Amino acid sequence: MKTISRHFFGDSEKTAFSISIVENMKEDYGLFVWPCSIVLAEYVWQHKLRFSGNNVVELGAGTCLPGLVAAKVGSNVTLTDDANRLEVLENMRGVCELNNLKCEVLGLTWGVWDASIFSLHPKIILGADVLYDAQGSVFITTYHNRSGHHLIEFLMVKWGLKCVKLLDGFSLLPSDKAARLSGNIQLAEIMLNDEQIEETSSSGAR
Repeated sequence: MKTISRHFFGDSEKTAFSISIVENMKEDYGLFVWPCSIVLAEYVWQHKLRFSGNNVVELGAGTCLPGLVAAKVGSNVTLTDDANRLEVLENMRGVCELNNLKCEVLGLTWGVWDASIFSLHPKIILGADVLYDAQGSVFITTYHNRSGHHLIEFLMVKWGLKCVKLLDGFSLLPSDKAARLSGNIQLAEIMLNDEQIEETSSSGAR
């Protein structure tokens, strides 16, 4: 069963705009707005000047709320999800049309390299509940810490990443939005750890 949810952005006195999302929880995880997407979308809105005019790619976008907010504040946005999830990709196109936003929608399967990947030159990469690294870019992600046994620190060390900003996701949200969510959600800005890369390269040259 499909529903349409509306997400509002603005200050306490005035709504700047709203984004409408078509959801279908029973069909696919990519057709539901998860809490991490709400937190990341709010972050994009609160830092709109940083996003305006920049090329932005959202990975594993699903219902693509963060990417749509980025487009609304002036980013050139490419929304991506698994190329095999045709219903999700079609829903992304429909949601862009519903909100009168022009975003490129691209099927992008992690681990599968094709020409379309190399045509992307993002300044900012967004991802809600995903982890990704990209040289020369900053990755802004929201992370739902569901278990102490599945922390991202191990993966960051393994792949030579560093966290340059870590925030409590709920600290970003207006009280009315925070009241509707639960869990331990963090927002992190992640970049390649150049010092670790140089050390590894030097060790390999010996």
